[in-house]
Parts: sequence; structure tokens; C-alpha cells
Amino acid sequence: VLALALTTMTVQAQQEEHSNANVRLGQKALLDGDFKSAVTYLEKALPAEEKDPSVLYLLGYSQFQSGDFLKASNTFGKVIALAPTNANAYYYKAKANNTLAITPSSTMTDAKRLELLQSAIADYTKAISINKTDAKLYQNRAIAYRDLGIIRSTEGGNTYNKVAATEAYNKAIKDVNPFYLTEEYLEKIFECKIIKENCDVLVVVGIGGSFLGAKAAIDALNGIVKKSACEIVYLGN
Repeated sequence: VLALALTTMTVQAQQEEHSNANVRLGQKALLDGDFKSAVTYLEKALPAEEKDPSVLYLLGYSQFQSGDFLKASNTFGKVIALAPTNANAYYYKAKANNTLAITPSSTMTDAKRLELLQSAIADYTKAISINKTDAKLYQNRAIAYRDLGIIRSTEGGNTYNKVAATEAYNKAIKDVNPFYLTEEYLEKIFECKIIKENCDVLVVVGIGGSFLGAKAAIDALNGIVKKSACEIVYLGN
């Protein structure tokens, strides 16, 4: 995605040189991979270029690549307001919000994380309505649904909702399936069936809590999918 975006912007820059010097400097910095400098130059180009969706897109992209996901989300929101059929703007806005939702923070509430994930899913859905053949849109929406399922299935939180969690996981699977039903994927499903039918205990190992996603998914399916005789044990620190 990064290489494609840079290639596209390189061609655009070659075809037409912007009249604003700060935009030109921002384009050069971006193409050089110096995203923080690109942000500095492109911000200087505002407010003169605040109605130009192409300049705002470059700014949002540079902010995203610099790791400033909150500003990137806000900037891509402005791009969408000016160019509502720009599927890539919806994509990056959604990706920025999804990243914010899962980033550890002592101040962000579960309700806010839920809001960000729902916003990301809505933006991916809008992008899909514009470009139905772009696999990455479905794949990233699946990730957002998965993250939503994890939050919804975390007991003790004020966003816990087992039914909503199961629905989110099912939607994630539906988004992934069209692109991952390869021979390798089917082999993994068969391996899971073998484990379920022939093992007494399955140990899920994770470091730093990385087993929690698997636990959340399995817990959410309890009572919905027939329980296996194979006991699942979680091991982590």
C-alpha cells in the first residue's frame, strides 16, 4: 500500500507541479520518506490550501505515517468532506481510528474505544461501497470487527455484550473467508478438527497477554458452538 501510494504521488508530482512552495517541499519530503518534515511543510501550506483535497490527503497520509493517528483521522475526515468518493481517504481514516482504539492508554475509556471501532467499520463499509473489489478493505474491516469482538467479550468492562461480541466475530469471519479459503487455510481447518477430536488438552501459549484474543473468541462462542471434549488451557505471563 505504501509503495503504491508513493508511486501514485510521484506520477502526480511529475505531471503537475503545485504552485505553493510548501506543498512542493512537502511532496518532496514525503517521496523521500521524511514524513515528519512533510507534515511540517504541508501544515504551513494551510489555510491557503485547506479546500484542496489532494493537499489534505498528502497531509493526512504523512501524519498517518508519522504515527499521529488522531490528526490523521481528523485530516482524512476533511478530505472526505471535500471528496466523498475518495475510498482511500475512508480507508486511512478507518485504519487510524482502529489503531487508536487498540493502542494502550490510561485515559481512553472502553466506550471511546467502542466508538472508534464502530466508526472504523462504518468507514471501511463506505469505502467498500465505492470500491467493491479491493481486498484490503474487507481484510481490514475484518480486523476491526475482531477488535470490536474482543472489547465486547471482555468481562467486567462496561461494553461487555456476549451477543454483540459473537456477531462481530461472525462478521469478521465473513469478511476474511472470501480471500483466505486457500488450500493452506483449509488444511489449518482440518488440523483444528484433528486436534478437537484427538487431543485431551490444548495449551494456548502467549507472552504479555497475547493469548487473550484467542481466549476472548473462544469464550464468546461458549453456549453457541457445541463444546469440545478437548480442554483448553491458557498459559501466559
